[in-house]
Amino acid sequence: MEKQARIYVAGHRGMVGSAIIRKLQEEGYTTIITRTSSELDLRNQEAVADFFEQERPEYVFLAAAKVGGIMANNTYRAEFLYDNLMIESNIIHQAYKTGVKKLLFLGSSCIYPKLAPQPLKEEYLLSGFLESTNEPYAIAKITGIKLCEAYRSQYGCDFISAMPTNLYGPNDNYDLNGSHVLPALIRKFHEAKINNQPTVEVWGTGSPMREFLHADDLADACFFLMEHYNGELFVNIGTGEDVTIKQVAELIKEIVGFEGELRWNTDKPDGTPRKLMDVSRLHDMGWKHTTELKEGLERTYQDFLANEVLYVE
Repeated sequence: MEKQARIYVAGHRGMVGSAIIRKLQEEGYTTIITRTSSELDLRNQEAVADFFEQERPEYVFLAAAKVGGIMANNTYRAEFLYDNLMIESNIIHQAYKTGVKKLLFLGSSCIYPKLAPQPLKEEYLLSGFLESTNEPYAIAKITGIKLCEAYRSQYGCDFISAMPTNLYGPNDNYDLNGSHVLPALIRKFHEAKINNQPTVEVWGTGSPMREFLHADDLADACFFLMEHYNGELFVNIGTGEDVTIKQVAELIKEIVGFEGELRWNTDKPDGTPRKLMDVSRLHDMGWKHTTELKEGLERTYQDFLANEVLYVE
């Protein structure tokens, strides 16, 4: 990407989009195009078409999405399917219509079948049934992958896709009704510490295994792929390492300094038993993460403390 290129980051205020902007600025890119959701409803086809005609971006990072944890995914199933389908369809189509040079679509590791072999290889897509709690979101993300493949096949568009593992970092969502496991645990342990509570409730059994990638590492990988990759097959982005929910809960407890006990609510769902990405293709290209989990969580907790008023209001 040329340093003066017009680059549109969709979803720039979210955890992923804001990390991509930090990376682009760090690399010296000066013409970064953004719109808030109040300025541009990405579900509105006409509004997105007008935006692309007006701004004419040359490169697009498609990080905008309706996201959430198990509870939010399972409760707002129609919204997670509809909103994400509309967002990605509108942006990908207008990128084609206005001649965008390259687009990167970001999906999620939940696209893989619930009981797929571990670690998850890219070729396992559509090889089995999805996890039921987040099936609508997964189907929307699979559709995004297939849209990029179809526009590449039919029109020759340089549209690529990347599937990140579970993410954490600055600008995460700490709403306990809609957040993912790491921000939820950070907030729970912090508030329990401040309020001198004897216990913290954690959902499930603690046995599921999860892989976690810092958002800044993801942004670095996205920039790397935009610069070096133009293949049809989507690319996994992760660390290739996983831990149990119990292990990560105890790590966050230690970092926050909560001295009480964990109480496991086994009436709540565990979700997929394991989701470890096979990142050998990305490693073979020459990219590897640099932020280890403990360091990343320590930085994330410091960011939470610095922005607590914004994150929990």
